[in-house]
Amino acid sequence: MSQPTVRLWSSRRYLLWLTSDTAKGLGTTLFSFAIPLVALFVTDDPAQAGIIGGVGMGVRLVTTLIGGALADRHNRIVMMLVGSLIAMLVGGAFALLAFADALTFLTLLLLEIALCVRSGLFEPASESALKQIVPDEAMGRAQAANQGRDAALQLAGGPLGGALLAVGAWLVAVVMTAAYAFAAMTAWMLGRAKPHEPAEHKNAPATTVSERAPRGTMALEIREGFRWLFSRSDLSGVLVIITIINLGFNAAVTTVIYSLQQDGHSEFTIGVISAAIGAVMLVGALIAPTLVPRVKAGTLTILGLATTTAGAFIMSVVDTPVGIAIVFGAAVFLLPSLNAAMMGYFMVATPSHLLGRANSAAGVLGMGAMPLAPLIAGFGLAWAGRTPTIVFCGVLCAIAALLALVNRPLRSLPAEAGWSAHAKQFEDAAPVASAL
Repeated sequence: MSQPTVRLWSSRRYLLWLTSDTAKGLGTTLFSFAIPLVALFVTDDPAQAGIIGGVGMGVRLVTTLIGGALADRHNRIVMMLVGSLIAMLVGGAFALLAFADALTFLTLLLLEIALCVRSGLFEPASESALKQIVPDEAMGRAQAANQGRDAALQLAGGPLGGALLAVGAWLVAVVMTAAYAFAAMTAWMLGRAKPHEPAEHKNAPATTVSERAPRGTMALEIREGFRWLFSRSDLSGVLVIITIINLGFNAAVTTVIYSLQQDGHSEFTIGVISAAIGAVMLVGALIAPTLVPRVKAGTLTILGLATTTAGAFIMSVVDTPVGIAIVFGAAVFLLPSLNAAMMGYFMVATPSHLLGRANSAAGVLGMGAMPLAPLIAGFGLAWAGRTPTIVFCGVLCAIAALLALVNRPLRSLPAEAGWSAHAKQFEDAAPVASAL
């Protein structure tokens, strides 16, 4: 196998994008860690904490559809900057409410909604901007780097969030606001940086609004993303599987977190468990650049689903912090490779002028049931208890794994070197965007 010709780490624009996206990710990680625990402390009711998480996810799903269309209409890097500035305002409001001891169920719900609206409207632009900077032949490595970054954030975010929250919710808010400020600064620098690397021009449109940008109504543009996605049998067949596994596994994780808090474990202990899982995912991300070029994406997906399902069932009989960390760590070990392969292929297969809408459509379909995860956890714990709730989550994961085994389009997805050629086989079947 020949050595890669594109050097990601020598691209200043890629490094700026990664830095901005990472800083934003840190702020969101801290917020996501703190809000459910603060809600439990304030309300002492897992069901109310589940409502906050469920409403936030629902809001994000709806606004993501609009965000995808906006990402295809407007300058994606400018949207990264605006989104980070808005997140700063939300973080500042969180800090003021915490200082004033005014965090209640209602104010926490409003904060969750505000940040989820921001995420839905502006995250598709950040994700789509990567294709303006990274060529197809480096996309697998870029996605593997993203997986490593995400694992590092989880590794640091748990203990950091727990330590900050032990001092007070106000400190979490201050640090997350500073992270969003740094994300805004680096996004501004990215917008000013010129694309010196020739590789950046191979697949990418200019950073200004593309001449091929959609020109129909918002509803027609959103529909175009779904229509293109469903026309691609190499992509659409896995959406149901992703929806089910995301619901099952995330509901299991949320159930475990809620039950730990209800059993009297400290926020620091929960943060350490999160860090242990992040450490395993970081190791998995380090081997992802080795696996993605050599192992078929379909094979990685099936193996990842199988280990996740096994972990969910085993978790139903494990309730010690050490045992939870070990089981969850084993369950997520292959997820970085799986995610890098699936996201890398998706980015290669999707035309840049459709990427925002197609990405949003895939996200909504893949995450469509996610608002139910905190509700399953909250009401499941309140009504049925820990073990029955996690067993139910394991059954959902098993259904997803079984569907993957019988899904031929998923099983046939090749390793990284074959992505471009494989995607071209389906181009003729896909409709041409009506706005072109």
